Amino acid sequence: MKRLLVKLTPKAIGRKIKVCGWINSRRDHGKLIFINLRDRSGILQVVFRLADSNQQLATISQKLRPEWVVCIEGEVKERPKGAENPEVETGKIEIIAEKLEILAMVKKEMPLDLSKKELKMKLSTLLKERVLTLRHEKSRAIFRVFETVLGAYRKVMKKLDFVEIKTPKIIGTASEGGANFFTFDYFGKKAFLAQSPQFYKQIGVGMFERVFEIGPVFRKEPHFTTRHLNEYISLDAEMGFIENFNEIMDELEKVIKFILKSIWKENKKDLKLFSAEPPKIPKRIPRIKLREIRKIIKEKYQYEIPEDSDIDPKGEELAGKWAREKWKSDLVFLTHYPKSCRPFYTMPDKENPEETLSFDLLFKGVEIATGSQRIHKAEELIKNIKEFKLDPKDFKFYIDTFKYGMPPHGGWALGCERIVYKILNLPTIKEATLFPRDVKRLVP
Repeated sequence: MKRLLVKLTPKAIGRKIKVCGWINSRRDHGKLIFINLRDRSGILQVVFRLADSNQQLATISQKLRPEWVVCIEGEVKERPKGAENPEVETGKIEIIAEKLEILAMVKKEMPLDLSKKELKMKLSTLLKERVLTLRHEKSRAIFRVFETVLGAYRKVMKKLDFVEIKTPKIIGTASEGGANFFTFDYFGKKAFLAQSPQFYKQIGVGMFERVFEIGPVFRKEPHFTTRHLNEYISLDAEMGFIENFNEIMDELEKVIKFILKSIWKENKKDLKLFSAEPPKIPKRIPRIKLREIRKIIKEKYQYEIPEDSDIDPKGEELAGKWAREKWKSDLVFLTHYPKSCRPFYTMPDKENPEETLSFDLLFKGVEIATGSQRIHKAEELIKNIKEFKLDPKDFKFYIDTFKYGMPPHGGWALGCERIVYKILNLPTIKEATLFPRDVKRLVP
């Protein structure tokens, strides 16, 4: 008999079917044994009537335990009145088991109960037992939202006429300069794990004008915060023939709005598990210069962000609060960051050379994207590299790109995990990562 997914069983009343999955929970009521069977599509109640079963089925069914993998054949029936469960799609039906096949048994003592609505445990335990905690309904909901973000990003980028590319993650030059990169020996040569696909996506502009990538990036930053990871998925883009850097924000605005609307369209049940509320999205996301938001935060919230520095997490939080209060928006662009706070390839503002044509996009008080217009002339790029006390020889292949002619261009990097983290109001971004990599964690 061919397997039927759990979510399709309500349409099979009166039929004999086969379902396969994990035993999510088990309840023994004497002559009746109830199990909740879990597969990729949902949860279904299965009833073993010991008095009506053959001796072999009755004996085996009494041994069943959570997380055993089984296939069950039986008839789909409506549940008795008063026994319905409105919390699940299959809550009006059940299967009366007739045959049982055990595919795998649990060989270790279960360290936790996956049938509980909440896994109330320390983060360290949650991540230590990751191979099991990922099976919990709320964990699976997180990564269904994660998958929606990836799919929506790819879909909207195609609509905006961007071409998807894949760039190397083992590179010979640190793409951001500075010291926040992982190094290792590559057949006798010094190699780096890519901090971003920056150089390669700019080269991609010379190919297709508009390119995007979905891929991992690596940051050697010893953070112990709820919002940082040392490896994460970056949603990158680069676009050519721009007239000004506002065009980059215009495109990113379309992208983030599409992603958020897609989540609320496709993940209603997942969002409900976290009591997530729709974000406030205005017709146009507000934009404000960093130096202006500094003044506002100091005057309105009595918090001072040092001049000529990047905005700190507290400053981002207050900027987000201001955007909600003034514009009824959970999103806000902060623009014109100081030159000292941005990578060497960032275009300076001609009106104020100490500032750059750059931006961050904040969502609920946390940066989820960063971007800028890039320097597209070789001589200006070389000058800037030297000003950053870097050696142009280390960036030869990158500089050569601009010697062969490149249009004005710019782009962004959008953090997938941060979107999920803020959408679901998770206590830490580590819960939005299958197997997080941080200062202390390399396994599982």
